[in-house]
Amino acid sequence: MDDLSLPQFPFDNSYARLPERFYTKQAPTPVAAPSILAVNDALAADLGLDAAELRSLGGAEALSGNRPLPGADPLAQVYAGHQFGGWSAQLGDGRAILLGEVVGKDGKRRDIQLKGAGPTAYSRMGDGRAPLGPVLREYLISEAMAALGVPTTRALAAVWTGEAVYREQGGFPGGVLTRVAASHIRVGTFQFFGAREDTDALGLLVDHCIERHYSEAFEAENKALALLTAVLNAQAKLIAKWMGFGFIHGVMNTDNMTISGETIDYGPCAFMEGFDPKQVFSSIDKGRRYAYDMQPGIGHWNLSRLAGALLPLVDEDGEKAVEKAQKTLDVFPAAFDAAWTDVAGRKLGLGAPGAEDKLLVNDLLTMMAAAKADFTLTFRALMNAAAGDEAPLREHLTDTATLDPWLVAWRARLTEDGRDNAAVAEAIRQVSPIYIPRNHIVEDVIEAGLHENFAPFHTMNEVLADPFTEQTGKEAYAAPAPADGAVHRTFCGT
Repeated sequence: MDDLSLPQFPFDNSYARLPERFYTKQAPTPVAAPSILAVNDALAADLGLDAAELRSLGGAEALSGNRPLPGADPLAQVYAGHQFGGWSAQLGDGRAILLGEVVGKDGKRRDIQLKGAGPTAYSRMGDGRAPLGPVLREYLISEAMAALGVPTTRALAAVWTGEAVYREQGGFPGGVLTRVAASHIRVGTFQFFGAREDTDALGLLVDHCIERHYSEAFEAENKALALLTAVLNAQAKLIAKWMGFGFIHGVMNTDNMTISGETIDYGPCAFMEGFDPKQVFSSIDKGRRYAYDMQPGIGHWNLSRLAGALLPLVDEDGEKAVEKAQKTLDVFPAAFDAAWTDVAGRKLGLGAPGAEDKLLVNDLLTMMAAAKADFTLTFRALMNAAAGDEAPLREHLTDTATLDPWLVAWRARLTEDGRDNAAVAEAIRQVSPIYIPRNHIVEDVIEAGLHENFAPFHTMNEVLADPFTEQTGKEAYAAPAPADGAVHRTFCGT
């Protein structure tokens, strides 16, 4: 295979130019017999890559980690973090290897990472591998999130390794995901250096993140506070978007919160069907720390951990540093409230949602919770109601004593916007999907893949790529799970 043609990635690896205490240089571990299962053509084009090259034998060799790509500088990043509230002083990429970075056609820099690429210095006795199921799951859900307009890491490719991965439940086919991200820098990255009182590293990391993600903060008088403010606002908007689609991340540890404001890691995540603000899916979230309604508060808590790590850069005087950081953190509740009011208000068809609309939103959610109404389909039914057909909405919300007065108030509020019914219905359609990655279908797709049937995986990807438009013959993808097929628990599976 010495003359095997490999894909060409125009690497420019800025993170690898940071000091060596930020990472460990690490090549992927080769696998037995890699084959390409999926390539994201649209994302490849955005990155200036040749999808055909990625699908080739050389692509399989490169994206499995068997062959080094020219210009790559593979490494595993180190970080720390709070996991379910408990402190871990050193974590790091235990089964992921950053190959390098490319600048796409849009001028934005993105990481290219192999997830499931073998053990690293941070594997903590693990094998560094990923079973195929979690690879298919992350590919499906991260791309669905991108189609919904939620900031997220992306899936460029999925590879079947041709060898087994062993877990407590037995042996499973192995996979490698090629993950693309604005960066993989986390709150836990700052915590790692903050815990070690490595102020020089913190300063380098602040400059790197500002240059990469928030260039408008580069001339700020206090760059650490400017970065904290930027991350705070990005996370407030991100979590509001999650809530607007009924998404529950399931494992909001500080090492799973990115500085860029992208969703990362799709282990035990899930989309709600019947609305329950206390909903938890993750099998490891015994104390419902990361339930649907807990996500804004946990986001705030995680940001306070970032603020704590940044304190030495905020002010040399410890008391003043705490005071300044706290003042910045205190902005989060209002920032989230504004973001959530906008997200939820637009799902009601409001052109310019404001604080006065919160009661309208909250009353609808109260009705939905009482009826355990399907989150996605109830909001979608508002589209029909705006166009004059209330029947679908009444199928979900059957208590006319509460629904009828709410509809009167809603229609009165829509009248204030001055748009006709068709315009309101279209506005709702654009933010209220008909298709989400419903848990029972995702599980069925994964099960088929484990039996070497990947047609359901590709079909589901195609459906989820256009979530706001009804697609003929795809009604099953919009339907809630049957009573005997509902998925109530999700697992990390890695």
